[in-house]
Amino acid sequence: MKCPYCENEESRVIDSRHTEDGHAIRRRRECESCGRRFTTYEKVEEMILMVIKKDGRREAFDRSKLLNGIIRACEKRPVSIAEMEKIVDEIERGLNNMMEKEVDSTFIGELVMERLKDLDEVAYVRFASVYRQFTDINTFVAEIEKLLTNKKQEK
Repeated sequence: MKCPYCENEESRVIDSRHTEDGHAIRRRRECESCGRRFTTYEKVEEMILMVIKKDGRREAFDRSKLLNGIIRACEKRPVSIAEMEKIVDEIERGLNNMMEKEVDSTFIGELVMERLKDLDEVAYVRFASVYRQFTDINTFVAEIEKLLTNKKQEK
């Protein structure tokens, strides 16, 4: 860490403390050359994940938007908020672990549907109907038949 006074690169840490919010560490340092003290803050660098929408627009990933979509799909179903938040946590962690700066919204939608299929089939069909933009009853029936076929194959 360079000294802000003499630009010497050697300093020693005198004291380290967490900030009040717990998201950074405050360090008091003393320059090895000039002896002056200064403060530095160390925090995790967060990468902003951009979502590429179907129409080509880009917007920052919004965890609450994802959770709200899942809540709507699970409305009046026996799925707890904790289970829904767990899905969002898993998806968000997986996206961050990919270390990509941009991801297609379709990829995120598929991840949600994978998890909803295992959690609640009605919520899955609800989410799929909005996500895949079902245009008529035949598309809706085809998705349900696909779900039933997969269920039979699992048994």
